[in-house]
Amino acid sequence: MSTPLSVVIITFNEERNIERCLKSVQGVADEIIVVDSFSKDRTKEICEDFDVTFIEHAFEGHIEQKNWARLQATNKLVLSLDADEALDETLKKSILKIKENPSKDGYKMNRLTNYCGTWIKHCGWYPDTKLRLWKNDKGEWTGENPHDEFKLFQNSENAKHIEGDILHYSYYTEEDHDKQIEYFTTIAAKAHVKNGKSTYFLKPQLSATMKFIKCLIVKAGFLDGKAGWRISVKSAYAAYLKYKKIGDLIKGKEI
Repeated sequence: MSTPLSVVIITFNEERNIERCLKSVQGVADEIIVVDSFSKDRTKEICEDFDVTFIEHAFEGHIEQKNWARLQATNKLVLSLDADEALDETLKKSILKIKENPSKDGYKMNRLTNYCGTWIKHCGWYPDTKLRLWKNDKGEWTGENPHDEFKLFQNSENAKHIEGDILHYSYYTEEDHDKQIEYFTTIAAKAHVKNGKSTYFLKPQLSATMKFIKCLIVKAGFLDGKAGWRISVKSAYAAYLKYKKIGDLIKGKEI
C-alpha cells in the first residue's frame, strides 16, 4: 500500500510560477497545502483550479512560515517545494518509489537552477542538494532567515540521496536577481545583527572578493559562459551589500 504524501508550498504573489509547480506534483501528491501570505495577484485564483488546500497566514519569516505550513499537513510523509520549483520526471519516479517503502526519515535531492533561460551547472549552484522530503515528526526548518534549511532531529535515521532534480526557475531577468539581492541582503543583515554576530570594517570588500573568486574560478562558473560571469558578479555584490548593511545597522542607520 502506497504511503500518502502531503506537498507543502508557501506563496506570495507567485502567479508566474505556481501553476507549473502544482502541475509537477500531480500524480505524486495525495494532498497539496498552499500557505499564502495574502498575495495581491492571481495566486489564489490559479490555486483554485487545482485540488489544493489554500490557507492564508501572515508571514513572520521564511523559517517560521515553512514550519507553520508543514504542521498543516495531514500525512506523515511531507514534500516541501517553493512556488518557483518543480519536479523533473526522474525525481517524480524516485518519490513514487519511496512512497511504496519510506524506510528513511528524510530524503535529499539535487536542485538545478534556471537563470534567465540558462540551466546553471557550476558557480556553486549545482548540485545544490536539499533535504525536501521527510517524515513530518522527524525534523524541522532551521537556519537564519532568509536561508532556511530542513534538519532531522538527532535521533532520526540518516537521510538518503535520491535521483532526479528539483527544477528551480529562479530569475527570469537580471532585474529579478537585483530585486532579490536587495530584499535578501536586508533580511540577512537584520538577522545577523539580531543574533549578535560581529563584523569588521573590511568584511564587505573581502567577502565580495572571495565570493567572486569562489563562484567564477573555484566553482568553475566560467564554464556557464556569460550567465556564469553575471552570477559571479552579482553574488559578489550581494556579499558586499549584506555586510555593508550590517555595518549600517550597527551604526544605527536605517537600511
